[in-house]
Amino acid sequence: MFVQIDKDELSKEITKKAWYLTNNIVWTVIFIFPLFSILDFIYLPGLWIQFFIARIIVVMAIYMLYNLFQRNNYNYRILLHIAFIAISVICSILCTLVNIAQLNIYFLTYAAIILFFNVQVFWEPLNSVVQAIISLILLGAFFGSLNEYSLDIFVTNGGQFFIIISVISCLIPNARYKVLERDARSQILIEKSNDQLKNQYRDITQKNNIIDEQYERLRKMDEQKNSFINIAGHDLKNLIGSIIMSNNMIKEEDYRLSSDQREFVDYIAQSADKMSYMLSKLMDVKEIESPEIKYNLEIFDINTEVNHVVRGLIETAQMKNIQIVDNILKLPLNVRLDKVFTGQVFQNLLSNAIKFSQTNNKIKVITTLQHQKFVFEIIDRGIAIGQEELDSMFNKLRTLNDASKTFESRLGLGLSIAKLMTQDMGGELSYRSDENGNYFRVEFNVIS
Repeated sequence: MFVQIDKDELSKEITKKAWYLTNNIVWTVIFIFPLFSILDFIYLPGLWIQFFIARIIVVMAIYMLYNLFQRNNYNYRILLHIAFIAISVICSILCTLVNIAQLNIYFLTYAAIILFFNVQVFWEPLNSVVQAIISLILLGAFFGSLNEYSLDIFVTNGGQFFIIISVISCLIPNARYKVLERDARSQILIEKSNDQLKNQYRDITQKNNIIDEQYERLRKMDEQKNSFINIAGHDLKNLIGSIIMSNNMIKEEDYRLSSDQREFVDYIAQSADKMSYMLSKLMDVKEIESPEIKYNLEIFDINTEVNHVVRGLIETAQMKNIQIVDNILKLPLNVRLDKVFTGQVFQNLLSNAIKFSQTNNKIKVITTLQHQKFVFEIIDRGIAIGQEELDSMFNKLRTLNDASKTFESRLGLGLSIAKLMTQDMGGELSYRSDENGNYFRVEFNVIS
């Protein structure tokens, strides 16, 4: 988290701290400066009333200027300079009027006032240097006009302490200014960081609320999906059971059936058994809330399964006047796969190829053995579906909306399912669509 501070923000914070310390100085002067008249009463009894009045006037002037500067938001430095000069005038005059014996006391008092200013004030160090120079100029001016002492006496009776304290105290604002400026910068950083954290917390809370709402919506959708699967599964089981029961009743009268009819009855029985098996697997996945299907692996001749799928779809192809040309190997090739789902892969690919192909076309179904792999190929030399459309159909379980009159409306879920089944059983499925037509290829490992 990176926080930037602009000059205006820093200036406002520094001014706020400066005015706080200026308040301390002004109110301390207002309450304490008149009390110094006690020293005047003790050591300068002849003039203490006049200086007391002068102190009161200075204090009142400082108070009025303080209100004026605060109300109009004037520069606090000017107020402090005016206050210091007014106090310096009175202190300088007193240092030149008292007896030599009391010079130490008044010089130390004057030096204490300068030290207090420099310890409390928050401004650039140059301002303190200017104040020290002004105090020395005032002392020199009043020394030359108000007494007859030599400069040596003036310096040795407290003047040296005043000069030393004035010079040393000018070093204080330099360090103090840097410290307070750093504090002001840190304060701004803390406040802005807190604001950023509050905003981030607010954003996180809002996002969490959105996530909670989406989770609740997905949970309800999942419940609806499970409910639908339960209802559909129950109804499909009843329908498949009715098909099997009706088919068994027909088989009981097989002496009245022709050879073709017996073949169709057997085909219906096999298809019904496959439907029942796949439905039970689907219900198992739903019950354990797992995205994975547990395949029932067995060893079987995969060429026989391909031949069975092709024979089952010949009439479907003939309805569109499509000829299926099969070059299926006659020799057995054993694989260890789920027989039902393997047949479903071939069924999905070939049935979709028939759907996508135009009428009066030929579709080749070829099986080969290459490098100890069983290879299943479908070659359609008709109009290309399009590589992008095939990519979408094989990679997304979604309906493809095709406005073209060349192809019939079709559902691309079968191809996606075929690809997932092939990969889950350790095989490879590839495809392409170009100017030569459409091509599909499936590979499975063969057991030696």
